[in-house]
Amino acid sequence: MGTSIRLVHDDLRPPQPSTRRHLLSMADVSRDDVERVLGTARVFASSLDRAVKKLPTLKGHLVVNLFYESSTRTSSSFELAAKRLSADTLTIKSAGSSVDKGESLKDTALTLGAYDPDVIVVRHPQAGAAHFVSRIADAHVVNAGDGKHQHPSQALLDLYTLQQELGSLEGLHVAIVGDVLHSRVARSLVQAFALMNMRCTLVGPPTLLPEGLAESTTDIDAIRDADVVYVLRMQHERMQAGSNFVPSLREYTAKWGITPERLTPGQKVMHPGPMNRGVEIDPRVADCGDALVETQVRSGLVVRMAILYDLLVGGPVGVRALAAAEVA
Repeated sequence: MGTSIRLVHDDLRPPQPSTRRHLLSMADVSRDDVERVLGTARVFASSLDRAVKKLPTLKGHLVVNLFYESSTRTSSSFELAAKRLSADTLTIKSAGSSVDKGESLKDTALTLGAYDPDVIVVRHPQAGAAHFVSRIADAHVVNAGDGKHQHPSQALLDLYTLQQELGSLEGLHVAIVGDVLHSRVARSLVQAFALMNMRCTLVGPPTLLPEGLAESTTDIDAIRDADVVYVLRMQHERMQAGSNFVPSLREYTAKWGITPERLTPGQKVMHPGPMNRGVEIDPRVADCGDALVETQVRSGLVVRMAILYDLLVGGPVGVRALAAAEVA
């Protein structure tokens, strides 16, 4: 997977004694990479039904979570994924760390690198931050979200969710609705959908639809033709102060909020969270039987287990090997 799963070699660094691979961008991931990770995730999913869910697969490895932005789902699932595979974990959040005292990302990465971590999971408000860390630390690096640039593990878990719910991904039509302009999830999803021969339509206010990313429309009725409606929240934290992309949240909800009346019966609904109920999504939709929001959260655990496994061990994990594994 590439530069920015660099599951390809990092050619920006001098040769290292052990090859480091990274997951920085869906642009660097091949279809074979996706299918391998999703297959491994399916095997790990079977471990969740065991009485004791912990596996010894990554015992002795250290996974560091470095989060400069608030997170519930991504942070907790990466930490739990590492623990379920018996890795040691260390979570660093910018609030309360030396970042508050002005320490740079470079110096923080060098400090953490002194602990000899095997994987560093990075979330940062600046695009390219995870790639920067990958050039400094002698560790595998996973981009857990960098500004409005990329969020590849979210795209992979969404592909897994769709595959588990709907079977084949080939030819599926997904409408992504909302603030696409500021969404790293949308950018990763557009690339992931293209990789798997899926159709994607972007829907929202004209001020929040970037040009050239994918087929787009301001007509909310366009979602009726989709198999899946993927809802995005307004990314206020990435908007410049004083910017007015929509006249008001009330008007946004009236024109582009997802309500039961706007959906076709049987359509699946997804949301990466956190949801703003009553703004981009009606509570009746969020809680309906066709909403896959909680399924996405569960998928996030096994997919992130698979990502860590792929980076550190490589290749698909066998069902027989997993079933025979002794609990740590």
